[in-house]
Amino acid sequence: MKRAITAAEVPTALSRGATARVEANIPARFKPGDRVRPRNIHPTGHTRLPRYARGRLGVIARNHGVFIFPDTHAATWNQKPQHVYAVRFSAQELWGPAASPRDFIHVDLWDDYLDPA
Repeated sequence: MKRAITAAEVPTALSRGATARVEANIPARFKPGDRVRPRNIHPTGHTRLPRYARGRLGVIARNHGVFIFPDTHAATWNQKPQHVYAVRFSAQELWGPAASPRDFIHVDLWDDYLDPA
């Protein structure tokens, strides 16, 4: 089992510029233009899926490649590598009809968060 770094080790770790990108031949589930809906999940532990995006309709804007899945990694150190996508949401989809129809937000989301829409 790996140990957590100490406060004194943080500056050195940050200066190395580590990445969570993984070189793995994992097929992408989605491509730009695909409509997706983030799952409406409520995990007890760590997640990078914002509540405001859960269950909302979005469109894949970009595939960033394969990265460590932080939810699993935070709890078990298992990397569970998967694709990360920039998902484009309209402001009205996220915040209702009072939001500007011209505004959009992109949220980076892992495969495990997404279902086809």
